[in-house]
Amino acid sequence: MAHEAAIEALRALLGDRLATSDSHRELHAQNEAYFARALPDAVAYPETTEEVSRILAICHEARCPVTPFAAASSLEGQHLPIAGGVSLDMGRMTRVLAVNAEDLNCTVQPGLTREALNTELRATGLFFPIDPGANASIGGMAATRASGTMAVRYGTMREAVLALEVVMADGTVIRTGSQARKSATGYDLTHLIVGSEGTLGVITEVTLRLYGQPEAISAATCRFESVEDAVNCVILTIQSGLPMARIELVDEMMVRGFNLSGDAGLPEKPHLFLEFHGTPAGVAEQAATFAEIAEDFGATGFAKADRPEDRSWLWALRHGAHYANSALEPGKRTLATDVCVPISKLAEAVTAAQRKSRDLGLTCTIVGHVGDGNFHCGVRVDPEDADELKKVKGFVNELNDLALSLGGTVSGEHGIGIGKQAYMTREHGAALGYMRALKQAYDPRGILNPGKLLPPEVA
Repeated sequence: MAHEAAIEALRALLGDRLATSDSHRELHAQNEAYFARALPDAVAYPETTEEVSRILAICHEARCPVTPFAAASSLEGQHLPIAGGVSLDMGRMTRVLAVNAEDLNCTVQPGLTREALNTELRATGLFFPIDPGANASIGGMAATRASGTMAVRYGTMREAVLALEVVMADGTVIRTGSQARKSATGYDLTHLIVGSEGTLGVITEVTLRLYGQPEAISAATCRFESVEDAVNCVILTIQSGLPMARIELVDEMMVRGFNLSGDAGLPEKPHLFLEFHGTPAGVAEQAATFAEIAEDFGATGFAKADRPEDRSWLWALRHGAHYANSALEPGKRTLATDVCVPISKLAEAVTAAQRKSRDLGLTCTIVGHVGDGNFHCGVRVDPEDADELKKVKGFVNELNDLALSLGGTVSGEHGIGIGKQAYMTREHGAALGYMRALKQAYDPRGILNPGKLLPPEVA
């Protein structure tokens, strides 16, 4: 086993919270996508910032790789220790450190999950709106600049994070940002770390923007004859300035997955899942205005979900889309990919994706936070079938090229990890060199989540 000296020093520091057994290593080698298993040499379970600092100082000295790990729900392999070394499991750092209700913010440790945070906040009348499909950890959400179904109204982790505590590669602890809503002092290190996927530092505290729970909430579904009609409805809704809280596309193949996996009982046609926030009168007006727009695009089957239990069922269904894919072609894996395009180009991108997947004979679902131009394709694939895997990778390549040609990005939510490195040069060009310079400055020995985000330099 490599890096023996670092591991022995970590064992002296952590005792039985430094694990080298096969069971612990295997648990940290898995992922939700199709990527190969990647075993760490050891798993460390810190409980404090001081311990994280000492772990990184030891690993920095020994040039031992460190890969942060929490809920393991990332879809581009960000948490996989592909260079071995230490998997840094933040799952014991789950405290809510402060709730500042008057200032609409809170500070939490990185292993706390988004659902657990909202449970803690329930009595305060506040909530945290960023909701990726999985019950992800707050630290992981910050590291991957996560988004979710409510991004169209409340933004992404980029907008949600006010301040961070970060342990740098050599063990130095820094604080970035503050509780203030804005600042004009120095470089914005907070938002450099947000989205850096654990390659520049390890997040140990996060200060988050919170919101008051809406006075009234109403959800609904409706269906369309085609994905194009549904997406054009979304485009006009957004361009009309209607303040949607959620507006989610689910194509007919995804509906079939919901029906097979959870007996959802939905007609197998493209659907929009909707939610409105505000006063009772405001919510009713928003819903009526949307219905008028949707009817112009042939929408039918309007169904309200006003009771909390009905709304919970609806959004649990949507958040479970990745797992519902498993009911389509059982025995295969799901390659989940996302792109984001300008809202005016959304119909073109979604219909092209659907058409291309069908031409290739692939089983592909399309879902999306289409209110902000972001959609996801879940393609079923047998990783052992070389021909099918080649088709799927070709589909993903064409989808990414299409997004870039339309002025978009190869990921609005999932991030880069190891799955989308090949597209970084195409999207960022000469700016990639400056990203590499930042990596070198922050992590000169290359121990922080090596092999992720930045593609290898070509000699």
